Amino acid sequence: MAANEYYMPTRWRVKGNIWVIYEICSDFLDYQRWWPEVYLQIQKGGTDKETGNEVYDILSRGKLPYKLRWRSCKTAEQAPHSISLKSSGDLVGHGTWQFEQDGEYVNVQFDWYVNAEKPLLKLFSPILKPFFTSNHHWAMERGRESLEKELMRRRESSGGLRSSRQVSDPEETPVPPQHN
Repeated sequence: MAANEYYMPTRWRVKGNIWVIYEICSDFLDYQRWWPEVYLQIQKGGTDKETGNEVYDILSRGKLPYKLRWRSCKTAEQAPHSISLKSSGDLVGHGTWQFEQDGEYVNVQFDWYVNAEKPLLKLFSPILKPFFTSNHHWAMERGRESLEKELMRRRESSGGLRSSRQVSDPEETPVPPQHN
């Protein structure tokens, strides 16, 4: 593994409905609203030629005093179970969100495989990789906390957790509605 190459898995267990959590995590443009400690700015950046999907220009930060400018787009989606993405810019690689309903909880897994291409990170990765990895874990912990706050906000604003796709039994996975 190259010094600037990172594999950073994240696991969360969050009380909620798989469809609601999937909808929140699949809306990249909304991350800056519900995950503001990390996502400072997200804008639409055009269409990816390879996938035909929307590209997002992202400015993010962690606890350490640097910011990352990168682009991301979805490469595959299997609602409500997974979202795959690719990235370029300061972070080059790919990641996959996976969601699994487990009773009243959802097991959320994010596997992030990236090369740090920001010159500062690339230069210092050989000696500071543990700090950069810790910075990622800090950012992802803010994500878990922010997701839980967003779920609470949605519960309070709607009188209960709602999704555009309702599930009566948390183990049941409905077929998404067809639009003609």
